[in-house]
Amino acid sequence: MAKKLPAINTAQMADISFLLLTFFMMTSAINTEQGIPRRLPPPSEEKTQVDINRRNVFNVMVNFNDEILANGEHVPLSQLTSRAKEFLENPLNNPHLPEKELRLIENMGEFPVSKGVLSLTNDQSTSYNMYVQVQNELQRAVNELRDKVSLQFFGKVYDKLDTTLQKAVQRAVPMNISEAPPQNFGKAE
Repeated sequence: MAKKLPAINTAQMADISFLLLTFFMMTSAINTEQGIPRRLPPPSEEKTQVDINRRNVFNVMVNFNDEILANGEHVPLSQLTSRAKEFLENPLNNPHLPEKELRLIENMGEFPVSKGVLSLTNDQSTSYNMYVQVQNELQRAVNELRDKVSLQFFGKVYDKLDTTLQKAVQRAVPMNISEAPPQNFGKAE
């Protein structure tokens, strides 16, 4: 006759497993941040048309082949940040680059603020990877200009400033990135 093996009561182990699972679910953080952070304007009741001088707009178009056109000329992704910075900064007051408006900014005094807008349009067939890379390059241009102004006025990079000084730098170098809905530029056949 075969020996009978003693049984282990597993009911209590199920309770402990459930408690451990609950504990880990409650204490762990799930990173759900995806997408591109943008502060949108508040919704308005009426549609308003904003007139922007053509010289104040840096048009960036990404076609179905993931090629970038900046103000009508082909630009490699590696040069997009420097072109956008040069456009926004307009250091020599070039009449073909954006106008500047002298504004009184708290903690900084009078500062020439660019009226430049970075406008992005992409094809419906643009790859998501290229779309995100272009967005990153445009944002990097603004961030680098903010760092430059922060260092010039406060001796620290933008991220190291307190909130009040960051707001001053944001007024000096606004994040003016406009994005049009995807379009169909048409594939060459």
